[in-house]
Amino acid sequence: MSGRLQNALEARISAGGKCLVPYITGGYPGWEDAVRACAANGADAIEIGLPFSDPVMDGPIIQEASQVALDAGATPVSILHGVRTLDVGIPLAVMCYYNTVFHAGHERFAADLVAAGVSAAIIPDLPLEESGEWTAAADAAGVETVMLAAPTAPDDRLPRVTARARGFVYSVGLLGVTGERSSLAGTATALAARVKKVTTMPVLVGVGVSNADQAVEASKVADGVIMGASVVRRMIEGGADAVGAYVAEVRAALDSEKW
Repeated sequence: MSGRLQNALEARISAGGKCLVPYITGGYPGWEDAVRACAANGADAIEIGLPFSDPVMDGPIIQEASQVALDAGATPVSILHGVRTLDVGIPLAVMCYYNTVFHAGHERFAADLVAAGVSAAIIPDLPLEESGEWTAAADAAGVETVMLAAPTAPDDRLPRVTARARGFVYSVGLLGVTGERSSLAGTATALAARVKKVTTMPVLVGVGVSNADQAVEASKVADGVIMGASVVRRMIEGGADAVGAYVAEVRAALDSEKW
């Protein structure tokens, strides 16, 4: 059963387009306006990060934004309270670490997401083999759990990852943490091609997609991109207006191609 996030992405794909999912660090000053700017400038969905003290997947830019948010008193509860006020008209996903989910309790966390209007969850440090309790609670509540496929995954693992995925499959562009790179890693398109062979779900490339040209390059193989560090850097440097201008630039680049 597909949910709101998957339906939104598939609508873009079926119309001949490519999906754009920006990432915003929840709790950073002005983050709500940055989310609204993403939605107003062509995002298909938005990933909202719940800051964590030990963000193992995040590089310097997102770590910086997360620390500012934590120092300002942001908590999962306060961020989800803010999400309730957004009313952006597109699906929202939270990106968080499993400690946050475990601390709240699986059923309670899933219920809190639904109450806030969140469609999906991305939990990068929760392995497929250990995800059963959370995914059962999420499925029961109607929360789509996006699963990550790593460049190191052997071919026989990918069908298991995609079978468990909801919303879309997050094809991790490279080994390492999030951050802007001067070029798109070869692993990004190679893995996306492997994942596309074993699923009909949307496959989006994230980690290391750093500008409009790289978004287009990744989307030649994948169904779209997740863009994090490059979006958050603009939020830090120029606020919501800079975020909106950047998302509009990437959207225009994706829409200018003949897919």
